[in-house]
Amino acid sequence: MLRDRELVLPCAEADPAFLLSREWLVTNGLGGYASGTIAGVPTRKYHGLFVPNLTVPKGRYLLISRCDEEVTLEDRRSILGGVEFSDTHMESDTHWHLQEFRLDHRIAVWRFDLGGRVLEKSVFMVQNQNTVCVRYRLLAGEPLTLCIRPFVSFRRHDDLPSREIDRPFVLSICQGRHEVQLAHTPLVLRMGLRPRHGVFVAEGRHAADFLYRIERSRGDPHYESAFSPGCFRDTLARDRPLAFVASTQPWEALEFDVGAALAAERRRTRRLLARAREAVGDPFAEQLVMAADQFIVLPGARLEESVLADAAGRELRTVIAGYHWFGDWGRDTMISLEGLTLRTGRWREAGAILRTFANYVQDGLLPNLFPEGERQALYHTVDATLWYFHAISRYLESVDDRSALRELFPVLESIVTHHLQGTRFGIRVDPADGLITAGTEDLPLTWMDAKLDDWVVTPRRGKPVEIQALWYNALELMADWARRLGQPDDAYREHARRCREAFNRRYWNPASGCLFDVLDGPDGDDAAIRPNQIFAVSLPHAVLAENRWPAVVQTAMRHLLTPYGLRTLSPEHPDYKRSYHGDLRARDAAYHQGTVWPWLLGHFIDAFLRVHGDRQAARRLLSGFEAHLHEAGVGSISEIFDAETPFNAHGCIAQAWSVAEVLRAWIVTNELAH
Repeated sequence: MLRDRELVLPCAEADPAFLLSREWLVTNGLGGYASGTIAGVPTRKYHGLFVPNLTVPKGRYLLISRCDEEVTLEDRRSILGGVEFSDTHMESDTHWHLQEFRLDHRIAVWRFDLGGRVLEKSVFMVQNQNTVCVRYRLLAGEPLTLCIRPFVSFRRHDDLPSREIDRPFVLSICQGRHEVQLAHTPLVLRMGLRPRHGVFVAEGRHAADFLYRIERSRGDPHYESAFSPGCFRDTLARDRPLAFVASTQPWEALEFDVGAALAAERRRTRRLLARAREAVGDPFAEQLVMAADQFIVLPGARLEESVLADAAGRELRTVIAGYHWFGDWGRDTMISLEGLTLRTGRWREAGAILRTFANYVQDGLLPNLFPEGERQALYHTVDATLWYFHAISRYLESVDDRSALRELFPVLESIVTHHLQGTRFGIRVDPADGLITAGTEDLPLTWMDAKLDDWVVTPRRGKPVEIQALWYNALELMADWARRLGQPDDAYREHARRCREAFNRRYWNPASGCLFDVLDGPDGDDAAIRPNQIFAVSLPHAVLAENRWPAVVQTAMRHLLTPYGLRTLSPEHPDYKRSYHGDLRARDAAYHQGTVWPWLLGHFIDAFLRVHGDRQAARRLLSGFEAHLHEAGVGSISEIFDAETPFNAHGCIAQAWSVAEVLRAWIVTNELAH
């Protein structure tokens, strides 16, 4: 339930399977995170209490895989947290004691009943700092002894789990400062209790060969071992809360009061909610505003960017595409920008994101992604660059930032020129018809980009339908912007006219009453019914003739629409996959061959409103997501769903464009606001 700006999940007498199927996530604004299951038992290799995004070595590293709390009551010891083993045996007592889990703004909170003693545990990360805090309060009952035992892994979060139990960890203690270092590496973990009471018991313990059930279900390596250097032990009383703090920051930065830091985090999130004026008073929208905050980050692993930005007096921002394993992707960032920033009142961050990506445009292309821990971007995309125009247009409609237009316009001019002349990966305007063609045999360039070894699942080489819609939209925008800046706009208008004329002449497929998905491919024209045609109606400058809009919307409703987004392929197609499961090959085969993507629903609703204008009916298309906030990644929206009932969630537990487009569409369909 959503209660007074909190998302509450009752857990009393819950089945352990329920607790293992719900995941939590808190982030720090640098791309780092803390995440796990509500049960405290890790089920995937990415779960960890402390996963900072580091500059040296670069990337996100799982430093603390989990942190167990051991409570002794009378003669019985209970473990809050723990692990699962291959025989499904769990070393955990969480399900016996957990009464409630809730999200207090951006803070994950558990409430346990321990034989009449009520223990509250809160996890949050310090904003823009690689520090995690776990705060404990006794709300009722007699004092108890709490033993906090961290287990360390010190591997990059996307590396294969390690079963090695003899890794050379070095523990050092000096004047109450506890450090763990992995020998011969720069990785150092600093940790301790606040306030500095209690004792540290240096009792090394290995947890060998515990299980990650999600990795097992995917056919991936699924056993790991971890090491605990000891435990922090202290007495918890009603008037004496305590906290466990772990960090990679210098010790001088860790001399803070955890209660004050917690209050500061609450004040920060209250300010975020106040700025999101279109969401205020709507519990569902407010929760999505909180979820949106997790994706807007400083590129924490690319220190040199921050130095250059500071020297130029500019802010630096990017967007994490999804947790746990995605970094910043150009396509996802531009599609997400309106929902994450403009609909939440974060115009300054929006401008910073657009300017940040302008620095990386090469050969007329926006970066596709920055690989984990790397500085150099990869550019194998045809659509990310064109979504950049759309994101800028949404920004300029929300903010009268003429300096941004003047600054970015030369970059946009160069992009158009490169596309007209031809750039990497066969991306060019075909002079015969003014449409964009793109593709190489070994790389997928559109958002349908699943690839395994040499197998490109949905190659879509040739002239994909959404690329023409984006190209036409970009040309019309350039013409408008050129006129605003007092520059010639005739050439842009002419290119747009040729594109639109060719599009409406060539893309209509009378046999199916909708649009072709790809023209002029290696095997001819592709008539597969996919959601990509919806952008020919939804974008501000629609390339498709208006009299054909209803047919496209009706086709999408009949073949693709589900309660959680649009299918990526019609069920009538022989390559259609109804579920996303199995090993990597099976999952990639389904990724864009039926699997449902929530972000597509935003543009479908834009098209639906253009045709029908019924905001109430459009709002009903979003109703399934309110319950979903209590599933999978609690408080957020998953990356993908199965194509058929019961539409199980898969992929990332928190996906930027899922949150962004559902939030944007929710606000757009608010009848009271219109």
